[in-house]
Amino acid sequence: MRSVIEYLIRSALRVPVATPFPETPDIAIVGGGLVGSSLACALAGSGLSVVLVEAADSPQAPAGFDQRKLALAQRSLKALSGLGVLPKLAVPPTPIARIHVSRVGDFGRILLEATEFGHAGFGGVVLAQDLGHALARRVAELPAIRRLCPAEVVAYAPNATGAELRVRSPDGESRIQARCVVAADGTRSFLRQAAGIGTLEHDYGQTLFVCSLQAERASDGTAYERFSAQGPVALLPMAEGRYGSICAVDRAEADAVAAMPDEAYVEYLQSRFGWRAGRFLAAGARTRYPLVRVLAERLHAGPLLVMGNAAQTIHPIGAQGFNLGLRDALSLVKVLRESGIDGDLGRRYADSRREDRERTLAFSDGLARLTANPGLPMHLLRSLGLTLLGAAPDLASGLVSGAMGYRGQTVFEDVL
Repeated sequence: MRSVIEYLIRSALRVPVATPFPETPDIAIVGGGLVGSSLACALAGSGLSVVLVEAADSPQAPAGFDQRKLALAQRSLKALSGLGVLPKLAVPPTPIARIHVSRVGDFGRILLEATEFGHAGFGGVVLAQDLGHALARRVAELPAIRRLCPAEVVAYAPNATGAELRVRSPDGESRIQARCVVAADGTRSFLRQAAGIGTLEHDYGQTLFVCSLQAERASDGTAYERFSAQGPVALLPMAEGRYGSICAVDRAEADAVAAMPDEAYVEYLQSRFGWRAGRFLAAGARTRYPLVRVLAERLHAGPLLVMGNAAQTIHPIGAQGFNLGLRDALSLVKVLRESGIDGDLGRRYADSRREDRERTLAFSDGLARLTANPGLPMHLLRSLGLTLLGAAPDLASGLVSGAMGYRGQTVFEDVL
């Protein structure tokens, strides 16, 4: 009787009533963005029951899928193809046939041709929004994946058998008891904070502007990275001969750059990049992001595992972010296939990510700091490095391996 009265009171006051979830999943993935959805796809044939909790309003329009351009390493393209995602793309990835690296004021440059290393391309470029939609369409085809959308996790409580999530949706609140919970809920992860995992943060003092760019000469498959004391300017080849551009500016100048008319911004971008791609003609709508590195101090806490941007949000230099997050997801699947879910899963997952994560973070952060340093000793060191690598492509094999996704443990063949 008391529960009936309580229900009537809550209904009258329009307070959401907690309803039992119809199943107890093995794994609850919180965050249906690029990494969370990729993990769901990779787990589809594992025999584990999986729930994907996504805060977006619609499965067809997940949150966080925007106009950023993603350079996908060749290994990432292979993985996404094996997961059945690439055929869902509205526009196929634009191949990266060569990589051109230089720095304002430094001698030398690096030009890497994929064919010289026995490959048709180093990777491909896609629109983040297109990849997000392709992942959502693929997840919708997988009967083993239960998707809750829109739904938001508002409480997390570990217990003897895993963890309980309190989930709020338009229908009220429900509780999910999962053996393992994966936090793929972004840079400011609610779950990471709820589990007491701290972060290490470094503000680069830069703001990144992202837009599409039309140049006088159509893109020919070259990805450009042009460094300066202010930060990098990069052009990624896109469909229909366009480029995806990123431009880092000092934080103090960000508002002034944002206020520029399109014509003025095109001139500004040209002055920062130079003329290697010809004259810039027009720029699309700009979006801006503060460049702040956020690293989780741990990748697990009890039944909670952390991956993607929730584990590491890094400088976009070298285009490592999503590629690293995808490797997080596939590494977890490999660990699960080897040993299943037990009390040691978190340690095994963290161990599997240590080498790859440390090397990628060192590369990304080190390159950002190295190329921004205006001092004469660093200028001479960079110039020597650019000259040597440009003159002897064999010395650049490490860069090529990293660009193609061969950094740390290789897990793709074991998972797909």
